[in-house]
Amino acid sequence: MDLGIILALSGAAAAVILPGIGSAFGVRMVGEAVAGVVAEDPDKFGKLLILQALPGTQGIYGLLVAFLIIMKLGLLGGTPVAISNAVGLSLFVAAMPLAFVGLLSAIYQAKVAISSVGIISKRPEEMGKAIILPAMVETYSVLALLASILLVNGVSVA
Repeated sequence: MDLGIILALSGAAAAVILPGIGSAFGVRMVGEAVAGVVAEDPDKFGKLLILQALPGTQGIYGLLVAFLIIMKLGLLGGTPVAISNAVGLSLFVAAMPLAFVGLLSAIYQAKVAISSVGIISKRPEEMGKAIILPAMVETYSVLALLASILLVNGVSVA
């Protein structure tokens, strides 16, 4: 295997690993807060589960970018393409916006979601407001996803 493929696959791996770590950490953090509220009032579980799921989306976005890179390389049932080191480095760099923004936004989104757990624990009728607050953090991971998709699609492997 040549260096170009190794670089490209390293970018795909980073796109999965870093947001995945952030998502796992974030979902755990919110889950701990949710467990405390549900122990007192089990009827709030459904509303709180949505907040726990929010920081998990960054990991999904990372998987999407990795699939795009792997498909571009022809490694999913196609014929693998030979790429130069420059193309491999370009694909590596293309994955970085989502890799790093996904990692951090999942953690920060979890912190806001934990605050929203507090809102629902005291005022369950404010569910809409409680979801909007952590969803605002999601905006930046979506922007990073878009940037990574555009960058990956902009790299020519031919």
